[in-house]
Amino acid sequence: MPIASSLKSIDPDIFRLVQMEVRRQEYGLELIPSENFVDEAVLEANGSVLTNKYAEGLPRKRYYGGCDCVDAVEELAIARAKELFGTEFANVQPHSGAQANQAVYEAFLKPGDTVMGMRLDQGGHLTHGSPVNFSGKHYKVVAYGVRTTDHLIDPDEVMALAKEHRPKLIICGATAYSRRIDFALFRKVADEVGAILLADIAHYAGLVAAGEYPSPVAYADIVSTTTHKTLRGPRSGLLMGKAQHAQVINRAVFPGLQGGPHMHTIAAKAVSFKEALAPDFKIYARQVIANARALSDALISLGLKIVSGGTDSHLMVVDLRPIEVSGKDAQHVLDSVGITCNKNTVPFDTQPPTVCSGVRIGTPALTTRGMGIAEMKTTAELINQTLRNRTDEKKLDEVREQVRALAGRFPLYRHRLVTE
Repeated sequence: MPIASSLKSIDPDIFRLVQMEVRRQEYGLELIPSENFVDEAVLEANGSVLTNKYAEGLPRKRYYGGCDCVDAVEELAIARAKELFGTEFANVQPHSGAQANQAVYEAFLKPGDTVMGMRLDQGGHLTHGSPVNFSGKHYKVVAYGVRTTDHLIDPDEVMALAKEHRPKLIICGATAYSRRIDFALFRKVADEVGAILLADIAHYAGLVAAGEYPSPVAYADIVSTTTHKTLRGPRSGLLMGKAQHAQVINRAVFPGLQGGPHMHTIAAKAVSFKEALAPDFKIYARQVIANARALSDALISLGLKIVSGGTDSHLMVVDLRPIEVSGKDAQHVLDSVGITCNKNTVPFDTQPPTVCSGVRIGTPALTTRGMGIAEMKTTAELINQTLRNRTDEKKLDEVREQVRALAGRFPLYRHRLVTE
């Protein structure tokens, strides 16, 4: 019996909801930069019988029997990750990027130690020291940000803050910073104060692997990442770095934070690493950046404002203050026509995080579908029309049809729809 038929028979409610989500992905324009579309091989591995197996511990050092097959799976994932990024060790067990980062804290710090990371409202991540996150609750946080003039990271501020507060851990990396990060600068700062340097490349990992964005591997003690986003794998995490830190990181992951690893997800990671090692992945990553720049330029030409004036990566933050719409309202109206993005603060935002003055958009998912420069220009026009006609239902209906037509030209998972 086909898998779809089994699900439909056993749980028609979940089957119906899965079908709704397939349809949403198939006929919408996905612009959230932290999302992407995996292929059938990754889906197959992630939904395999490996989900049944407990495998606490490391390969060949398990606490359960019957692990020969999953040992081989994890060893493949580790070897491919090391080859892909050029690292000395890799731990493929973290369930997410957040847990990967938490493992680094557990490995090197004690509660109350000082950590320096990027401000969440200027491009950083929750786990880089946000007060609502474990990182801000259990550690003393010193936050660096961007300049008011150009919205770029200020090297002088980073060095000055480090010298003043002498953090034990410095985090470089971002979730809403479109420009290249100077990893050599952060290495210099870390050496100046004797800090461990963590490079969180969750957003840039696929671009780094393809050689289209600077690699932190030569500079950072530890590199953390998710395996989705630009890397186009399953939703999960990964830790890598210098061999001297392997033991303490491995212990922090298990037994420090996690129990049994998700072997089905590790298998899916291994598949995505193999795909990222192929020559056509470099072409993909290059197109992601080209598409992002084209989208940014097109939006600017239509009178919208981009934080820092453009992008060197896969993402950008659109500052909506010039057209007097909040990020919350923009996200809602764009979602209503089938364009998915997320509200996001802009540097020095006066709006609360639940409202925001911007939206964050990116090109990994549309590029995976095969879209190029021409489609980015069309997408920019659709965004512009939606935002500027947000109270005109007739115009929004027209945009909705255009979004569906554009997405329809680039099939994704249509074969998974039981009924159209």
